[in-house]
Amino acid sequence: MGNQSFAELAQKLNSRDSSDRLAALKEVKVPVREKFSGITNNHVHSGYSFSPYMPARIVLEAYRNDLDVVGIMDHDAIGGAEEFIKAGKEFGIATTVGFEVRTDWSDTPFKDRRLNNPDQIGCAYMCVHGIPHQKIADTAAFLNNIVTARNVRNRAMVAKINALVPDTPISFDKDVVPLSLLEAGGSITERHILFALSNKMIEKQGKGETLIKYLSDVLRVSLSAGQQNTLLDTTYEYYAYDVLNILKSAFVAKIFIPAEPPETPSIKDLIAFCNSIGAIAAYAYLGDVTESPTGDKKAQVFEDAYLDELFAYLETLGVPAVAYMPSRNTAAQMARVMTLCEKHGLFQISGEDINQPRQSFICKQLKEPAFLHLVESAWALVGHEKKASMDIQDGMFANQQKKVPLDERIKIYAAFGREGSEQNE
Repeated sequence: MGNQSFAELAQKLNSRDSSDRLAALKEVKVPVREKFSGITNNHVHSGYSFSPYMPARIVLEAYRNDLDVVGIMDHDAIGGAEEFIKAGKEFGIATTVGFEVRTDWSDTPFKDRRLNNPDQIGCAYMCVHGIPHQKIADTAAFLNNIVTARNVRNRAMVAKINALVPDTPISFDKDVVPLSLLEAGGSITERHILFALSNKMIEKQGKGETLIKYLSDVLRVSLSAGQQNTLLDTTYEYYAYDVLNILKSAFVAKIFIPAEPPETPSIKDLIAFCNSIGAIAAYAYLGDVTESPTGDKKAQVFEDAYLDELFAYLETLGVPAVAYMPSRNTAAQMARVMTLCEKHGLFQISGEDINQPRQSFICKQLKEPAFLHLVESAWALVGHEKKASMDIQDGMFANQQKKVPLDERIKIYAAFGREGSEQNE
């Protein structure tokens, strides 16, 4: 990285000013890696939705963690994509770009089911992967109405949190919006609202024992021993993120207002949009949760009871892919998902959902024999994005390409994805 330290470069690449980040990218000088590591991650959130990492910083972290492929995946936002692509080229890391969005399933047999959304029935998160680069502007236009509608709901949720915590009021315009990159094509999420509350709470109550006492005695938040120990680590750089995780678990259910169209496009409309721009729509499998890796989700039941029915319906809908995170589920859950993907011809995409500083970019499971195919899938996704960025009809799921069996297609696109890489096997 030249004469500057990792910390110096990380700070520059994480500036809130995009011009500073782009200028810092020009200083990057990294050695070419001699071989692939076999580690990929296609689901990292940036500051354009909610994350401690700006797009260029994500790629720096990917380089630092020896990833071959890294993908940006922001909620309702694509504003960080072009910077992300540029950063990938500077660091010699293959990149993919996409977004995540809530979809309305009220016109499906699952309208009364809890899919992969902890907060709302009949509403599911979908990941859109491999957006052709010439379609980024069209994607931004598609997402603009979603963000506008979401902010109406965000304001109403701020009012609800202020009613619950009247001694620490927050302002949507003065406290929440400045935490986002809304003006640069970003989105605002529930996490922004609770992060604003976290900051105000720390400012007013302090850290450590005083904050623990306030949460427990005043707000009646039940804190586990682990959460209390985390809050006692008052020197941690990202302390407010730990507070946020506790508040998210305690308050989201109390302040949440269901998302409705146009904030939530119908699943059929989303598939149609993805097909029109040559992107890959993927259902994000969650599975029944017993313990949350980040401590911000409660134990809850999701799709597992009717998974066979759901995957059959995904095939009927024309959803081409399923995204999942091997580190989050049990071996039995993963085996079942992979079997159903094979049965219904669904492309399998993996990625660790990174939006917290304590999370690792590395999914150790990708080194296990059962998951080696996911590395090939990541390279196929890279190949798809490269080909579709030249002509969307050359994308992996364009009508002409679908004549080739999926397994063979994956090999072809993965080989193309690896072509031109600065790494050599």
